[in-house]
Parts: sequence; structure tokens; C-alpha cells
Amino acid sequence: MKLTTMAKVTIDGVVQGDGGATEEDRRNGFERGGWALGRGDADTHSLIKQTFQRADAFLLGRRTYELFAASWGSWTEHHVPDWEPVRRALNTRPKYVASTTLTDPAWAGTTVLSDDLAAAIAELKAKPGGELHVHGSGTLIRWLLENGLVDEMTLLVVPVILGQGTRLFPETGPDLALDLIDSRVDSKGVTTQVFRPAGRPRYAPAR
Repeated sequence: MKLTTMAKVTIDGVVQGDGGATEEDRRNGFERGGWALGRGDADTHSLIKQTFQRADAFLLGRRTYELFAASWGSWTEHHVPDWEPVRRALNTRPKYVASTTLTDPAWAGTTVLSDDLAAAIAELKAKPGGELHVHGSGTLIRWLLENGLVDEMTLLVVPVILGQGTRLFPETGPDLALDLIDSRVDSKGVTTQVFRPAGRPRYAPAR
């Protein structure tokens, strides 16, 4: 399976607390949650729904999994009729959680990957066809990139600068060249960028 990731980020790279519940992630004194509320037009929403529908399985970090389970996992088609394709995909397709602390997941169709995560994900990727999707899960995405396991990465860049919060990419870390394979901007200024990892970047030679 192809491993693809999708994350909402601010201009300054923050991924923390983007959702509708401003209390969803207050780690490290974060006070600016819900920054993606009302962002993105109908075209961007359609793209997100289509992306979820393409998934044959989902791979999530523990925190994102618990947020999704408490919302998408308990809602019915009447709660979010406009987002029914997302709810249906998450509730009917296999879910894998990268966690060493989650032991008894209540959301049907969930498998916990607690031992040798790299080997477990490599085994999933070796399955024929399809797409394994990661949504949100900033810590997991960073780890996947560092371990060369991402085949395609989509960033939904929201035009806001927060000045605080956990960023998708750390200040120091491994370097990675990217090929831009698709880019679009919607009527509300949200830019969708789709990248494929392309090895190490090239740098000017030292003089």
C-alpha cells in the first residue's frame, strides 16, 4: 500500500489544536486552538472527503486516534451529514494505532501497533495496492518521514500565523528534498500542496 499523509498546518508550521474543540490540545500552555475553523471552501472540503474515501486503511497516532474515536467513532450519519463520507470511511475501514500505551481500543476495527513500529508499517505497506492514510498525527508524521516510510504528503496550509504551538517539522532534524506534484489555492486562501519525498536536498559547496 502507498502510505500517504494529510495535515493542516499554519504558515509558521503549527499543527497543534486545529480542530473545532478549542480544548482538544492545550499541551505546553497552547491557547490558540481551533485556528482552522471556517477555513477552506467547498472545493477544499470536497478534496478532503475524496481523500478519506480513497483510503483502504488508516494509521493514526494515539492522540489523534482518541480524538477521532470520541467524535467520528460515536457520531451517526445524522450528526455530520455533510461529512458522511469521512465518517463512513473511518468507521468501516481498518484502523491502526501507533501506541505503546493504548491496550484496549473500543473503536471497532482497530489494531494497536505497539512493537517494532517500523517493521509493522513496512508489512502494511507491502500489501498489494491501495492506500494507507495518516491524518493529523503530527508526531507520527515526523517519525514516518525520518524513517523514510512516507510515499506522499499533503499539506493544507491555512493562512494564519500563530506564534506558538507544536510544529510539524522540528527546528533541528533530518533534511529531506520534496517534489511538488500538485498545488492549488482555494477562495479562502487555503493552499493544498502535495509532495513526494525525493531524497536529500542539494546544498551549495563550501568555499
